[in-house]
Amino acid sequence: MRVIQFREALREALSEEMRRDPNVFLMGEEVAEYNGAYKVSQGMLDEFGAKRVIDTPISELGFAGIGIGAAMSGLRPVIEFMTFNFSLVAIDQIINSAAKMYQMSGGQFGIPMVFRGPTGSAGQLGAQHSQAFENWYANTPGLKVVVPADPYEAKGLLKSAIRDNDPVIFMESEQMYGDKGEVPEEEYLIEIGKARTVKEGTDVTLVSFGKILKVAIAAAEELAKEGISCEIIDLRTVRPIDYPALIESVKKTNRMVVVEEAWPLASISSELAYMVQKEAFDYLDAPVRRVTTRDTPLGYAPTMVEAFLPNSQRVIEAVKSVMYRN
Repeated sequence: MRVIQFREALREALSEEMRRDPNVFLMGEEVAEYNGAYKVSQGMLDEFGAKRVIDTPISELGFAGIGIGAAMSGLRPVIEFMTFNFSLVAIDQIINSAAKMYQMSGGQFGIPMVFRGPTGSAGQLGAQHSQAFENWYANTPGLKVVVPADPYEAKGLLKSAIRDNDPVIFMESEQMYGDKGEVPEEEYLIEIGKARTVKEGTDVTLVSFGKILKVAIAAAEELAKEGISCEIIDLRTVRPIDYPALIESVKKTNRMVVVEEAWPLASISSELAYMVQKEAFDYLDAPVRRVTTRDTPLGYAPTMVEAFLPNSQRVIEAVKSVMYRN
């Protein structure tokens, strides 16, 4: 099977869906003339023209609102934020219009659109450009929230998101655009709301999503050297969450550690811990442990970035804790 970059997988998904459906268009900062801030949309202006690949001013509130109006009129916009940190400027449109319009209109207006772009930290970008908002958007009824972990997922999930009749928040990572992975040449879709078992295991369930999944996988490889077998679950989507997949895994392993790039209070891992203790309490042999970012804004210095983020060593310590091996 061929190997392509994460950005190329996204570009293929966008281009294939735009060829398939003339109602799909891409709009955002630098998506056209500059070929995309991260070169996701490279070459798309030449193929689809300026009416379907649209550069915007630096006005997230404005072009998010234009996209919502277009979706209400029957089009299928893909709105690119240069980073989801900038989506906070548009959050009123996303939460109060996109997420609620179908319910408020009694089903008269659907909002078939995608808001996509990078989330979370990406090195030395400072406190205002290093935040992960997956749990913020997942808290909102009416939205679906997708967080792919590799090029295969990026393409299959983005195609499904574009075809979905609800607004979808599609969250990537600047640090993943150059990642390579196997992606089929033939068309495929990945169902929104279905988790993936990355690796079967017997001793503990490791749950993660997005770029931090790589941290969980690296930790599991080290733990395997010590005879600890980790089952790794990739959520893929954090609204809806595939609770049955988690529950069945915990029933087998009797332990769970969640790894997430988010502040600890009211995070996705908080929700997972609640649901597992609610639905699988009698199967747990240890409390659920969470490995999150530190509860502070992220500093600029490399040492502060390293101390802030989840890493393999912290995951290993959490797994050994639930195994009572510390």
